[in-house]
Amino acid sequence: MSGHSKWHNIAAKKGKADAARGKVFTKLGRELLIAVKQGGPDPAGNSKLKDVIAKCKAANMPNDTINNAIKKAAGAGNSENYEEVIYEGYGPNGIAVIVEAATDNKNRTAADVRHAFSKCGGNLGTSGCVSYLFTKKGVIVIDKSNCSLDEDSLMMLAIDAGAEDFTSEEEVYEVTSNPEIFSEVREKLEAEGLEFLEAGIQMVPSTYASLDDAGSSKMERLIEMLEDLDDVSEIYHNWEE
Repeated sequence: MSGHSKWHNIAAKKGKADAARGKVFTKLGRELLIAVKQGGPDPAGNSKLKDVIAKCKAANMPNDTINNAIKKAAGAGNSENYEEVIYEGYGPNGIAVIVEAATDNKNRTAADVRHAFSKCGGNLGTSGCVSYLFTKKGVIVIDKSNCSLDEDSLMMLAIDAGAEDFTSEEEVYEVTSNPEIFSEVREKLEAEGLEFLEAGIQMVPSTYASLDDAGSSKMERLIEMLEDLDDVSEIYHNWEE
């Protein structure tokens, strides 16, 4: 999640995502692996796997790739073992940053994340140092130009599905929900044929902070460095771009 204006320019966002698609699919493959290891290969009985599959579809991961990753993870000979870790820290001028990673070597990942923070005018903090500034939410983002429903109809559908908030930005609609019922909300919207730019459980900041040009450049560099790390799966922050 890249701040309040994440979806300000969908074309640019999509272009960047396309360029990094191979890396994105690799990271999503790890999330599928972890979900299968924790709850089995059947999404009907594994809500975490169901949510990761939705995340994969929002990233345009082909169904065959998703299914093959699940079969591989469930295979008896699969010895891959990743664990989820969360890092918290401060970007330039104290911007709050949360980094989620899936790693098979915590020492390596911690060193890589710490290096990125230090190179960009920030520092890695202790557990809990910034997470109190965020709330876990189910977040669904829909491209306005690719939505079959008008704003009022979509808002009523989202509310009826259990969403707690609906916002209309310049280019997208954003639906947020309690994480416990996120799957239900997503499935009801999917049943109406809606496609998502993003769908997942996220850490949403309660307040945002701005930066001057120099601070913004450092923050952009920090996000790029973290995104380039194979182990990093998600980055949340309260920078208002």
